[in-house]
Amino acid sequence: MAEIVIDGLGKVYPDGTRAVNDLSLDIQDGEFLVLVGPSGCGKTTALRMVAGLEQISEGTVRIGDQVVNNVPARDRDVAMVFQSYALYPHLNIFENIAFGLRLRKVPKAEIDKRVREVARVLELEEHLTRKPGNLSGGQRQRVAMGRAIVREPRAFLMDEPLSNLDAKLRVQMRAQIARIQRDLGVTTVYVTHDQTEAMTLGDRVAVMKRGVLQQVGPPQELYDHPCNLFVAGFVGSPGMNLICVELHEDGQTGRFRVRVGDQHLDLPESLLHRRPALRGYAGSKAVVGIRPEDMEDAEIVGGTEGATLTSVADLVEAMGSDVLVHFPLDAAPVVTEDTRELARDAGTDETLPATDDGVVLVGRFSPRTHVFEGQTISIAVDTERLQFFDPATGTAIHDS
Repeated sequence: MAEIVIDGLGKVYPDGTRAVNDLSLDIQDGEFLVLVGPSGCGKTTALRMVAGLEQISEGTVRIGDQVVNNVPARDRDVAMVFQSYALYPHLNIFENIAFGLRLRKVPKAEIDKRVREVARVLELEEHLTRKPGNLSGGQRQRVAMGRAIVREPRAFLMDEPLSNLDAKLRVQMRAQIARIQRDLGVTTVYVTHDQTEAMTLGDRVAVMKRGVLQQVGPPQELYDHPCNLFVAGFVGSPGMNLICVELHEDGQTGRFRVRVGDQHLDLPESLLHRRPALRGYAGSKAVVGIRPEDMEDAEIVGGTEGATLTSVADLVEAMGSDVLVHFPLDAAPVVTEDTRELARDAGTDETLPATDDGVVLVGRFSPRTHVFEGQTISIAVDTERLQFFDPATGTAIHDS
């Protein structure tokens, strides 16, 4: 096992395309770090540079106490698990897992011991004599993992290993990968486009956009305290609702308010204490972010003045455990470089859908709600959990 230190890592291709720019990460011994971001953000390129499969243009990569920039991939003592299983179809499962050990001329008795132990951990014992073509996708991916684990490397590097599996298998394999990594305690760098995988697997998550690291931290920290609009919109499913609003201080009551069309939300003093810089935006525009779960049917939870919004349900999606309610608000959409990147990743022209009545938001209501499409609804908003961003820079508004 070993820590991985990435310092100022950069990749520039011969045509001048910059895939990774000044990436620095300190991945602790035994840590599970997830690199996440849209397609083409540079996460796989960064992983391949750590693995030695891509030449480093700038910066250094250190594994343990050794700088490995010029060390061949085979000598870095890391194991890579790819999106494709890359199994040998003519070899049975035992031989596939043992292949790397045979190349290293490990004694036969040791190979047998290690392969069978890995097969037990991965629940593959009864399949060791079968060929890959006779296994399911999840089983083949476990064989690919077994081939990496049996080497007992200093680190695992995983490049979207679950993307070829169906949704149910991905959930099962996520749980297995998390358990195996925890049991083995091997430093792991995991690349994925799926932010749900990132949130459920990683000790820490690093979000990238266009080759640049945006934010790194524990999953809940990124969810609760995104550093900019891009992280706010990318992390979470459904994503955070983002709308342009105006902040102002009511001259009569002294309340600090968010104006949303002809409606308003009062900001609690506790939130203003945590985000003192908000007072500097009085009379100015800002971007407010609202997580779907921070809105609820006011008929169920009760609504208080200054903490509710009124709209008409545009679409109601019953999910069983909750109900996603789509509704328009008379507010301006957020259009920045960050939201354009989010829209491109989603394959749409805009971050939030819009109707003639305004920008459409999504609330995650209790399954006890009886809201139906076309109904006028009152939405209770947890104003303590509102997020705010500068409309010009996209950065979160926190301190003065």
